[in-house]
Amino acid sequence: MYSGLLIVLLPLALGYCVPCRSQSILHVINVSVARMVYLILFLMGISLAFVDNLTAHLGTIFTVCVVFLFCTTLANLTGLWLLDVRRGRVSGERGAPVISKWSLLLDSVWLCLVILAGVVLGQFLDPEWFAVDTLSEWALMLLLLLIGIQLRNSGMKLRQILLNPWGLTIALVVMVSSWGGGLAGAWLLNMPLSHGLAFSSGYGWYSLSGILISDQLGPVMGSAAFLNDLARELVAIMMIPALMRRHPSCAIGYGGATAMDFTLPVLQRSGGVAIVPVAIVSGFILSLAAPVFILAFLSLGG
Repeated sequence: MYSGLLIVLLPLALGYCVPCRSQSILHVINVSVARMVYLILFLMGISLAFVDNLTAHLGTIFTVCVVFLFCTTLANLTGLWLLDVRRGRVSGERGAPVISKWSLLLDSVWLCLVILAGVVLGQFLDPEWFAVDTLSEWALMLLLLLIGIQLRNSGMKLRQILLNPWGLTIALVVMVSSWGGGLAGAWLLNMPLSHGLAFSSGYGWYSLSGILISDQLGPVMGSAAFLNDLARELVAIMMIPALMRRHPSCAIGYGGATAMDFTLPVLQRSGGVAIVPVAIVSGFILSLAAPVFILAFLSLGG
């Protein structure tokens, strides 16, 4: 399993070493990352189709997803609420009207349909000659290489991160409280504690957590991890406008790694421009931490 950690960190580190000043090239990279996510989820669907007696595992997938979502949500919001008690409310200018939730939810529906399409196609493929695991591994490495380039050229400097204590604190609270929720979920499901910690370390990055856990624990657990982190993102979209005024740390932190991309427009419109650097710092740190901790915990074994 340590080789899996190297497979993740090496392309991410190589990508982070690539400076890019061309906006057109960065645009191509951004589009490619979005397309790669669909490809990886499609391959995950094919892997799921190769599972013997798939219908018997659907209950397991949804049970694991619901238990971990409940435990990590409760733990995250408790920790972030305590942080907000110390900080107080957001003051000053509010953002623009909140972006349509329906368009964001539709994007998530498309992601699920892509996996479903993979499951359907997988029914007609022979796992003996279609090396879906190898294809998924190479696709993941390419995705991480591109994400490394994105992170390097996101405009975030180490100085900016270190000088934003609120963003740093949010990320730390999310990490520690997620692990607490993961341990509780593992205990409830009678799973190895290390697996529970891995499940809780996706921080909303569904494409990454799904494929990493699928590679180590099989497509059933990988699908549960995907749905858990996707559901976390959907819940964040619905809660951000309601939480931002009184509980800004909850609003920013619960989105996890997506605070620097997918949920960032919702955060900006609900909390104003002052929230943006805090959200980017928190999301940036959690994005770097997710692959490291997922594979580190999986490497601990049962």
